[in-house]
Amino acid sequence: MPYLNDCALVCALGGDRETIRRRLFEDAQTGLRLSSACSPGRVLPLGQVEMDLPGLGHLPLPMRSRNNALALAALAQIRPAVDAAIARYGSDRVGVIVGTSTSGVGATESAIAAHEAGGELPEGFHYGQQEMGSPAAFLAHELDVSGPSYVHSSACSSSAKALASAARLINMGLVDAVVTGGVDTLCGFTVAGFTALESVSSTQCNPLGLGRNGINLGEGAALFLMTRAPSAVALLGWGESSDGHHMSAPDPAGGGARISMGEALRRAGIDAGDIDYINLHGTATVQNDAMESRAVADLFGTEVAVSSTKPFTGHTLGAAGAVEAAFCWLAMQDDNEEGLLPPHLWSGEADPELPRLNAVAPGTRLGRPIRYALSNSFAFGGSNATPVFGRTA
Repeated sequence: MPYLNDCALVCALGGDRETIRRRLFEDAQTGLRLSSACSPGRVLPLGQVEMDLPGLGHLPLPMRSRNNALALAALAQIRPAVDAAIARYGSDRVGVIVGTSTSGVGATESAIAAHEAGGELPEGFHYGQQEMGSPAAFLAHELDVSGPSYVHSSACSSSAKALASAARLINMGLVDAVVTGGVDTLCGFTVAGFTALESVSSTQCNPLGLGRNGINLGEGAALFLMTRAPSAVALLGWGESSDGHHMSAPDPAGGGARISMGEALRRAGIDAGDIDYINLHGTATVQNDAMESRAVADLFGTEVAVSSTKPFTGHTLGAAGAVEAAFCWLAMQDDNEEGLLPPHLWSGEADPELPRLNAVAPGTRLGRPIRYALSNSFAFGGSNATPVFGRTA
């Protein structure tokens, strides 16, 4: 069984786990800030990482991107545990499997702007900075490991699928440890793309709420050390499916979502009634919330505690599955004996067209430790991924 032995997290809520834990669970305080950084002439709520990121001057030029700097900032939080795993298992038995959707596209945007202004690309630019495989290649280089190393890039399901791939490698015996998760950084390309789809909200997003009108975008990184060594939280199961319905719109019937969630439960060996908490994909678009809420209600009923944490961080796209897995991981640690749950930030005015799910109010506790948590990630092209986490301590 693969265990999540350690967790690193950087997002709009902060640059360390304790700050993020406090702002999420205790303060119920959004990390969104108004900015026009990625949308000149239009101010939008964005989930930006505001901490200073580490320098990358020691790396080859193709690996120097803000995306990789964000990954390095996260890696620092778990570096001792990862180094210990490398020493224990050997560098050839440690893999790197992560998800991203933008990689270093922001570096290319800046280079093109410089070329338009001065006729030349900047010396610090290399096309390799935007390659989708860059985060995994960079982390493997930084750690000097030679196990399997690759990136999932399937939009918003990327890092949830990376967790599943990492678990498969361990279960097959191909590796003994994996650094896995996801990283994504904001850029104009992403904001313009979602704006063209009329999916971006100019106010704080309102998942499940009446009048919801789109997403807020964000950035972040979450990395886990996954091994067979027992720890408090295990990746018990996962489900993956493909709707084959539309390039950007989900299947309104939620067929693929139900398959993904059902397969995750089957692989975990538990029933729908065992789940204590569901982290919704919860983008606050009209179509996604309608599809997901109906699929969840069909499979789990309407009593299970649910929340979308995207109003805290923005939608971190390729990193979203890992960031939201990290929230589940934090909620399942030994110091949360009362089962304090990640809250659902919204207007409180439910859309009457949707099933009335049990949205977590700030400060809500189960009154006992969380045993099983499920997290949904749904993406363009109908790509669905659902990990299930279990508390083992």
